[in-house]
Amino acid sequence: MTFNELFWIFFIFAAMQPAIKQKMIESARQKLIAKIEKKRGSRVILLVHRQETMSFLGFPVYKFINIDDSEEVLRAIQMTDKNVPIDIILHTPGGLVLASLQIARALKKHPGKVTVFVPHYAMSGGTLISLAADEIVMSENAVLGPVDPQLGEYPAASILNLLEKKDINKIDDKTLIMADIAKKAISQVEHFVYELLKDSYGEYKASELSKLLSSGTWTHDYPITFEEAKNLGLKVSSDMPDEIIQLMSLYPQPVRKTPTVEYIPLPKHKS
Repeated sequence: MTFNELFWIFFIFAAMQPAIKQKMIESARQKLIAKIEKKRGSRVILLVHRQETMSFLGFPVYKFINIDDSEEVLRAIQMTDKNVPIDIILHTPGGLVLASLQIARALKKHPGKVTVFVPHYAMSGGTLISLAADEIVMSENAVLGPVDPQLGEYPAASILNLLEKKDINKIDDKTLIMADIAKKAISQVEHFVYELLKDSYGEYKASELSKLLSSGTWTHDYPITFEEAKNLGLKVSSDMPDEIIQLMSLYPQPVRKTPTVEYIPLPKHKS
């Protein structure tokens, strides 16, 4: 075998190695998902976002909950028998309110028990989804976050506060329009959270939590720890299965695109 032949064999093997490695990781994930589903008798859905890098230019791409994600999660829920529990694993900085709310409402309507697992963090829209669950399971160091709406780069609550501190006659029309939208956005999100919580927490507690989480009490990236979530009255547990942590290790920081929603694409019925 000549040097040129050896070179091309090595080149082809090196070129295929990332694809082979990716396929092995995907296969390992599917096997572990199937193992968790068998052990818990549930449908397992993952909603995982990582910072990705474009393979050609190398620019970081920040992923978040979008309409494509909500479509995939809704499809998974629809393929699940009504009596089968759903376990949804969240690892996300949040995203579109519409997409997050669609997922949350679909989970809320599911007759079987819904458990949200948060191994590391589920902020903003991820927290909104979590509030639809019958139980939130957090690692001891995991965090949730406020769900107060953002208008572009500004928090809606901060725009409203501006009206209280300045003479309204000195505020430009654009800011006044943004303040009107901000007021509506906060009211809408507060209503959404109340809708998700009232059956499980009662009207008074649901009202209290919905206002606290949506009205700009904290900065939008404020980390609500397990202990704080428990003190707030949220139904949280720290009984995180080892398999969930193991599964997250199969979502390494990627250098190429991987699915953000994953489940075994078959109808799920109670055994």
